[in-house]
Amino acid sequence: MSAVLDTDELWRFVDQERASLADLLEGLSPQEWETRTRCGDWRVRDVAAHLTVAARFSRGRVVREMVRARGNWNRMIHDSAVREADVPVTEIVAGLRSIIGSRRLAPTTSPHEPLLDLLVHGQDIALALGRARPVPPVAARDAADRVWTMRFPPRPWPLPKARLVATDIAWTRGAGEEIRGPVTSLLLLLTGRPEAAREWAERTGEPWTGVAASR
Repeated sequence: MSAVLDTDELWRFVDQERASLADLLEGLSPQEWETRTRCGDWRVRDVAAHLTVAARFSRGRVVREMVRARGNWNRMIHDSAVREADVPVTEIVAGLRSIIGSRRLAPTTSPHEPLLDLLVHGQDIALALGRARPVPPVAARDAADRVWTMRFPPRPWPLPKARLVATDIAWTRGAGEEIRGPVTSLLLLLTGRPEAAREWAERTGEPWTGVAASR
């Protein structure tokens, strides 16, 4: 597999992540579905519902949701997820399984976005529940590159002022103080989750070094 994933490889990883996350969710207790995650005020059910939205919403529905959110992109994402989560959890799991194999994308996005969403939000769920959820380093590297180059939708997190060096795959970005760790931890750091980044490395037994990494 090359350093740059082609379209078919991207979708293969998306399908694998959707299927494995659906398997994890299917075994959760009612209390676990209500657990708060590291993703703002979202519960597990809200995060899971969010991951089904892009592949199910029509362009017209997206426009209506944007109008409802008064043009605020982040509010639209948040509120639509919470509304979609207000169904029996079996429907959320079924919704996730129903989009395995779908290549439908939200407007203005590419296959990199659903993979990024699944990898990061999959960890939001797993870490909140104390579960181990492996991540293929080549998939995490693609997602990290997407965050690094993101212009639209606007990246809601500032890039770390550091040199990021992956220890489990060839990937280096940035300049300044060095932070070394598994590429999944670097991805979590890039998406505004420094505590999750450190926790993921610790749980997997991988090194996580650099003064900035411990802040």
